[in-house]
Amino acid sequence: MEQDAAAALEDADSQLMYRIERPVYDEALIRSQLLKRKENSTTLGQRLAHQFRCSSKKAKAAALSFLPILTWLPSYPVKQYLFSDVVSGLSTGVVQLPQGLAYAMLAAVPPVYGLYSSFYPVLLYTFFGTSRHISVGTFAVISLMIGSVAVREAPDSMFTILPANGSNMSAVLDVEARDARRVQVAVVLTTLVGIIQFVLGLLRFGFVAIYLTEPLVRGFTTAASVHVVISQLKYLLGVKTQRFSGPLSAIYVSWNSPILLPFFFLVWFCCLFGNGKKFNYLNERFKKKLPIPIPGEIIVVIVSTSVSYGMSLADDYHVDVVGKIPTGLLPPTAPEFSLLPSLVTDSFAVAIVGFSMGISLAKTFALKHSYSVDGNQELIALGLCNFISSFFQTFAITCSMSRSLVQESTGGKTQIAGLLGSLMVLLVVVAIGFVFQPLPQTALAAIIMVNLLGMFKQFRDIPTLWRNSKIELAIWLVAFVASVLLGLDYGLLAAIAFAILTVIYRTQSPESAILGHVPGTGLYCDVDEYEEAAEYEGIKIFHYNSSIYFANSDLYVNALKEKVTCHVIYGGKQDYFRFISRATFEEWGPGFEIKSTCKNKDDSMRLLHLCLGPKTRLTS
Repeated sequence: MEQDAAAALEDADSQLMYRIERPVYDEALIRSQLLKRKENSTTLGQRLAHQFRCSSKKAKAAALSFLPILTWLPSYPVKQYLFSDVVSGLSTGVVQLPQGLAYAMLAAVPPVYGLYSSFYPVLLYTFFGTSRHISVGTFAVISLMIGSVAVREAPDSMFTILPANGSNMSAVLDVEARDARRVQVAVVLTTLVGIIQFVLGLLRFGFVAIYLTEPLVRGFTTAASVHVVISQLKYLLGVKTQRFSGPLSAIYVSWNSPILLPFFFLVWFCCLFGNGKKFNYLNERFKKKLPIPIPGEIIVVIVSTSVSYGMSLADDYHVDVVGKIPTGLLPPTAPEFSLLPSLVTDSFAVAIVGFSMGISLAKTFALKHSYSVDGNQELIALGLCNFISSFFQTFAITCSMSRSLVQESTGGKTQIAGLLGSLMVLLVVVAIGFVFQPLPQTALAAIIMVNLLGMFKQFRDIPTLWRNSKIELAIWLVAFVASVLLGLDYGLLAAIAFAILTVIYRTQSPESAILGHVPGTGLYCDVDEYEEAAEYEGIKIFHYNSSIYFANSDLYVNALKEKVTCHVIYGGKQDYFRFISRATFEEWGPGFEIKSTCKNKDDSMRLLHLCLGPKTRLTS
């Protein structure tokens, strides 16, 4: 008997029903009776004094924030990290050297300035950067943007010398004067880029990276790759063409050199549909046995230089080569600040693109290796790298995707790897730079194109975006087409403007739904889309996928009236009334009948006024 009673008691407990009653609040009640704002007795002067008050704790925090190297270098685990950083530094250095020479061609400056730009900024980023894995230095997109500005400000026509005696001799181009002027333009642009990035970092503008959406950045960099390939095909094929800048520059180059078009589409096709693993077959095949990846780029440089020197290609066959590489570093000099007014717009574009590339890759590696990067400090770091380095004749830098992947995949743990890579470049500059003077420019053009493989594969984003989001696909296409046709600077501005318009469009046409409960779960889903979702009796859950503000308030009300036909509890009573929207009332016109369970006519009138507006009249 006792066992039966216990079992019956257990069954009764398992069937217990809980009823929860909660009061219903409105905003007026909350403000008037339940909540009271705290009174802030501190004055503005006191708050400012607190912010600028100096203490040892705040000074230490500021120093660690401004010099992130102080947070990890004192506790650097030498035994665990040093060997990996050395291997990674050597691997990155052998890639950084040929890329520095190659990307200087894109920047329209002599190759040695690419080596300068691969040393000073990397050295500075070791102290000021927060990412442990990205490799800063020369980058194809930034270099091309600088080169377009340098060509615009110092075109060949400015340095053409006509014969003094009026003979039929052709005009001579003063290459040294032209290159010197273009170096001045690139250096001043870099100085201004550094100032902009540093000031934005101090003003805590690191959050602006969220407005540079991934489709925008990928479409823009793909368009930049098109410009890079078009600019390098003439070096690869040995064709003499005029260099254009500004809107429609890609069209002008193709129109003036139609022989380049089939080669461009061939390169694009191979990059788009080629399997990247084929190019890295040996490295993938022997990855566990090789201490460092096979440096294909440096092998190409060494072989090309040897062949060029042995066969005297420059003297006997007039092949374009790198030319003179001065030994040693240049003394610091002040930029030509008189050029600043004409470079402001371009410097903003370079600063934004450089930061967006750097922070996106830095966040990717930080997420993979479980640490954090500070967007504001990254702005400050890049700003200091560009500003200080510009006094040593460098051009603007950011992180490189290909070098960063090499630095991370070869086991790099900290920026010690990047520091060692920059020291390898320094060794070339101060000691053995003359060895690379016979290097053909064709080899550098090939290196640039091979490093663009990953960017051309971004065309594969189009079918994915088509399936997932038509709006993001539109952003990608607008960024690509605008940047190809208008140039990288105006194309970026057009892409950002279009992205902002899509934000406005999304807030103007958000999704709305009536949610129902999925039995056995805590999920609430759209009842029109899912069969399992069921509404609670007497309750309507209206979901609106946007914040409400002045521009979409009317749209919200219309969506609510369209979706909601519900029961309403009025006046605290247990009577339920059918809620008919005002839109339905106006559509039906006068003379229709509304049934309600109200006890009297006054309650019905209040219900009508509540639901349909105060001008509603109730007739018998």
